[in-house]
Amino acid sequence: MRVIAGKAKRLQLKTPKGMDTRPTTDRIKETLFNMIQDELYDIHFLDLFSGSGAIGIEALSRGAKDACFVEQNRIAADIIRQNLEVTHLTEQSEVFICSAVSSLSMLQKKDKFHVVFMDPPYGKGLELEILQNPLFYRILENKALVIVEADLETDLSDKKLTGFQILKEKIYKTNKHIFLEKIEMRTKD
Repeated sequence: MRVIAGKAKRLQLKTPKGMDTRPTTDRIKETLFNMIQDELYDIHFLDLFSGSGAIGIEALSRGAKDACFVEQNRIAADIIRQNLEVTHLTEQSEVFICSAVSSLSMLQKKDKFHVVFMDPPYGKGLELEILQNPLFYRILENKALVIVEADLETDLSDKKLTGFQILKEKIYKTNKHIFLEKIEMRTKD
């Protein structure tokens, strides 16, 4: 796996051994970043369920101001740190070793995020648990873009996603990306 474009272009990234993480393939990563390239310049990026950190590193390489990585597996978190060193992006990043849900209270102290990528373990409903958590909504800028990598069976269109609208889905052979936008919630006067 490598960084595809930007200031860290072509640098090789390490990935955790075993089946606990599913690195996003270079082809899918390239398609994703071609779709969101215009959203990346000088933004705060959040990579939830980071694995090797490849998505957040790609965002930094392509112009994101900074990135936070959340990964509860200590071995994977160490690999993220190694990948950040190899790409010379350590100064623009912070790695949290904890679950995505528990990170939400810590992330309240950071700048609000413009783009979030989350790639939770498939079939456990973790993406919905995050999207329905009020703390998640509060760490996002208005109109923030949230991208969920999920298996082909995941359907968020029939779920109650207060504060988010689904913009589109990009379907690949084995998985898909669901693009959501944070919308302003109206309060009753």
